[in-house]
Amino acid sequence: MKKLFRSSKDRVIGGVCAGVAEFFGLDVKLVRIAWLVAALFAGVGALLYLILFLILPKK
Repeated sequence: MKKLFRSSKDRVIGGVCAGVAEFFGLDVKLVRIAWLVAALFAGVGALLYLILFLILPKK
């Protein structure tokens, strides 16, 4: 069973995007762009990032 972690090696701010990309097998650049778009247009992306940063353990 795979677990979701924050990345400790491929991080820009908190490692959340890299951890999500690793979990789903996606390119980290695509996840970061999607997160940026969600944060700019809906505002939900920033809130979700903060929540995940606080609850996800480091790998």
